[in-house]
Amino acid sequence: MVIAIGNDHAGTAYKFEIIKLLESKGIEVLNFGTDTNNSMDYADAIHPVADAVESGKATYGIIICGSGNGAQMTANKHQGIRAGLVWNNEIVELIRLHNDANVLAIPARFVSLQQALGFVEIFLNTPFEGGRHQNRIDKIPTGCC
Repeated sequence: MVIAIGNDHAGTAYKFEIIKLLESKGIEVLNFGTDTNNSMDYADAIHPVADAVESGKATYGIIICGSGNGAQMTANKHQGIRAGLVWNNEIVELIRLHNDANVLAIPARFVSLQQALGFVEIFLNTPFEGGRHQNRIDKIPTGCC
């Protein structure tokens, strides 16, 4: 499994801890985020994550910014990306079970580091249910226009 990760300055500390967690599980990480706390535009780190997931270079993506909203909005502009913004364990589970999310969006300024690490665990360990949910996923366009 390969995970692409991207963050702006608000998510740097969380990113480093998430990478440690992933690497401890033998998961390869593609790091597209900033490694500093200097201000940067989140889109510059999020587009490469979405590209990696779309192209199959990464199995999933994890994106982190202050509110998670800008990162999620940017990722979801890419066809074939289903990024879910999460703030509790139940939402994380549901974006995988029902929405087959392939990108996890974490709001670093609104959840603790321990919560964020738990979200990653849930995201990686929750399978898509399929069935009636697949019918809904099929109605999300994956091609241009």
